[in-house]
Amino acid sequence: MKKNDTKITDTLGRRKFLKSSGGAVLFIGASGLLPNFLSCTDAKGMQGNAKKHDITSWVRITEDGQITIYNPAAEMGQGSMTALPVIFAEEMDADWSKVNVEFSPQESDIYGSPGWQPGTKLMFTVGSRTTNSYYTVMRNAGAQARHVLLHSAANHWGVPLEELTTGSSEIMHEKSGKKIRYGALVPYLTMPETLPDLTEGALKDPKDFKLIGSQIPRTEIPEKVDGSAQFAIDLRLPDMVYGVLERGALHGAKPTLTNEANILAMEGVLKIVPFDHAIGVVAMTLEAALKAKKALDIQWSDAQATGFNSQDMYPIYAQMASAPEKGSTVNEVGNVDQAFRTAAKTYEADFKNDYVYHAQMEPLNAVIQVAADGQSAEVWVGSQQGADTKLGIPDLLGIPHEAVNVHLQYLGGGFGRRSMNDFVLECGRLAQEMAPKPVKLLWTREDDVTYGCYRPLTLQRLKVSANAQGDITGFSHCVVGDGGNLVASGARNDHYAIPNQWVEWREASHGVRLKHWRSVGHGPNKFAIEAMLDEVAHDQGTDPVALRRKLMADSPRALATLNKVAEISNWDAPSPEGRAKGVAFVEHGSLGTGVCEISVDRNTGKINVHHFWIALDAGVVVQPDNVKAQMEGGIIMGISSVLKEQITIVDGQVQQSNYDNYPLLRMQEVPDSIETVIIPSAEHPEGVGETATPMVAGAIANAFLKLTGKRLRHLPFTPDRVLEVLNS
Repeated sequence: MKKNDTKITDTLGRRKFLKSSGGAVLFIGASGLLPNFLSCTDAKGMQGNAKKHDITSWVRITEDGQITIYNPAAEMGQGSMTALPVIFAEEMDADWSKVNVEFSPQESDIYGSPGWQPGTKLMFTVGSRTTNSYYTVMRNAGAQARHVLLHSAANHWGVPLEELTTGSSEIMHEKSGKKIRYGALVPYLTMPETLPDLTEGALKDPKDFKLIGSQIPRTEIPEKVDGSAQFAIDLRLPDMVYGVLERGALHGAKPTLTNEANILAMEGVLKIVPFDHAIGVVAMTLEAALKAKKALDIQWSDAQATGFNSQDMYPIYAQMASAPEKGSTVNEVGNVDQAFRTAAKTYEADFKNDYVYHAQMEPLNAVIQVAADGQSAEVWVGSQQGADTKLGIPDLLGIPHEAVNVHLQYLGGGFGRRSMNDFVLECGRLAQEMAPKPVKLLWTREDDVTYGCYRPLTLQRLKVSANAQGDITGFSHCVVGDGGNLVASGARNDHYAIPNQWVEWREASHGVRLKHWRSVGHGPNKFAIEAMLDEVAHDQGTDPVALRRKLMADSPRALATLNKVAEISNWDAPSPEGRAKGVAFVEHGSLGTGVCEISVDRNTGKINVHHFWIALDAGVVVQPDNVKAQMEGGIIMGISSVLKEQITIVDGQVQQSNYDNYPLLRMQEVPDSIETVIIPSAEHPEGVGETATPMVAGAIANAFLKLTGKRLRHLPFTPDRVLEVLNS
C-alpha cells in the first residue's frame, strides 16, 4: 500500500475548507493539486474531525491525469480492490487506464457503509455484504466527484454546467467544441456552494454503464503474481522483535508457567508475557521464540470444555430436540402443529455436522509498534475489520482512537476468521510490553488448528408434512447447537411456498471457541433443507427439480435459477453409468441453484464430484469474471468441507493439529468442470462469496440418494461414513 501523501494534521489554516451539503466534503491542498472527497452527512462535524485525524479522501487527481481511488474494504481474494473502485469510476466517468487503487484509512465515519442497524456505518468485510452495502455509497461519491469537475469546468469556461458532458476523464462543451482532461482541470478546481443530493434517479442508467459489467482485470493480481504484493506476514520493520503464544489445546484453560527462569535464560529470549489463556514469549528472532515456546513447562487449569467429547453429543442433542419445551423462535409462518395434525403423510430426519476449521492460507499474524510514551500505536494487519476500525487497540492501550493508525494489508484468506481480532489484541499486548520496538506476532498452523474458532457442531431435526396430493404443507426445523446466528442463519425458506413453517434454535454450550465460517449457518441448514426435500421427492416418486418448481411458483427469480441450471446441466438426460446428478438451491444475498454429478467407489466409500453447474442471480454484477471465480472457489471449498474436513474433540482436547490430520481437497480431486451462468438483472447487487459453498452438501447428498437410494445425513461425508451408509 502506498503511503498517503495528503494529510490534514494541523488547523485548517494550511488547507482551504470548502463547505458542502450533506454527502461530501472537499479539501484542497495548499498546492491546489488535489481535491479530497469525504463521505460526510455533517460538514461542520467533519471540520472538527479534520483537526483530529489524518484524513484522506475517496479520490485523488493529479495534473498528469492519474486518479487514485480509495478502497474501504478488505481484499482477501474476493476482488473488492477492483469492484468498489470500478463502481466509483463508473459514475465519475474516469478513464480506468489512469486509475490506481489504494486502501482507504480505517475510519468508519468517513469510509463506512450502512450497517445492519439504522444509523450505523461499518467497515466490515463479512457476510457477502461489501458490494451490496457499498454500491450506492460508491456511486454517489463518484457522481459527486464528477459534479465538482463539471462545476469547475463551467466556471473556467464561463458556460452553464448543464451544457457540459463527460466521458473517459474528459469534459466536453459541444457548443464551443471545447474539451479538457480531468488532470488539466486540476489547477482550476472550485467547489460549488452546495452539492446536489444525488438520488438513484440522478445516477447513471445501468444501460449506460461502461465499466460495471465489463471484463476488467483485477487491480491487485499483477503484484500477487510477481510477488510484490505485501501481506502483513511479509512486513519487516527496523528493530522488530517476534512474539509467539502457547495457548494449549483446551479452550479456556488458564496457564501457570513453572520454568520462567529457564526460558528467560535461553538465547535470544527478551520477555515472557502472561495472558489469561496463554503464555507469550518475545524474542529477537522467530526461531528463538518458537524454540522457547516449545520449552515452556505449563500447568493448565480445567475449563468448561474439560471432559467434552464432540462425537458423543449427537444423542444428547437428539434428546434436546425431543424435549417438549420450545427453543428460541427464528421464523414462524402459519401453524405447523395444525399442518401435522391434518397431514396425509409426515417425514422426519436428523442431520448432523461436525466442527470445521477455517484453513485460511496465511497464518494469523500482525505487526504493532507502540510509541515509547504509550500514547500512540501503528498497526499493520490483514483484517476483515469490524465494529471498531481500530480493532480494539485503543481500549487495550487506554488511548484515543485517533492515536491508533491501522495500515490494512492484503489478507491471505479470511472466511470469517479474520473478522475476529483476538490475534491483533494479543500482538498489541506484546507491543505494549516491548515499546517502542515493533512486535510481529505469528500464530503457527498448529496454534490455529488447535486453538481455532470453528463452525459449530449442530444437529438439525426436520419434520415435513404433506397432504393427500403430495403437496408440502408444513416444515419444522429445530437447530440444536452453540452460537446463536452461527447455527440458526439460513434456516428460513423464504423462496419456497410452504404455508406453515417453524424454525427454532435450542442452545447448547461447551466452551469451544466458535466463529463465522464462510456462509455461517447456511452450510448445515441448507444441507438439511435441500436433502430433506429430495427425501420427500424420492419417497413420492417425484423429480426433485419438479418438486422445487412447484415450491418456487411465487418466487420468479429463484425459479429462473432453477430452470437455467436444469437446462445447462441437461438435468433430464440420463447420466453416464455409475453417475447421478443432485440439485440444491441457496439464498445467501444472491440466489443460486446448483447441480452436481458424482460417482461413488463402493469399495472405498470415496465420493468423486465430476461436474458442477450453477445458475446465479446476483442483481447487477460489477465484475462478471470475478463472480464466476468466486462461485468456483466457493464450490471447491464446499466440496473440501463436505467430503473431508472435520475437527473432533476428546476430553476437551482438539485432536487435529495440521494438514496431515486435517485433510483438504487436493488438486486432483477438483471437479472436471464448474460452469456458472449469470442471469442478467438490474436489481441492487447482492453478495456472491457465500452462495456457492452451502449448496454443495445438499447437491452431493441428493446425487448420492439418486445413485444409491441411500441417505447421507452427517457431514462430512468421509469414506468410512459413506461405507457405513452403503452397507446399512
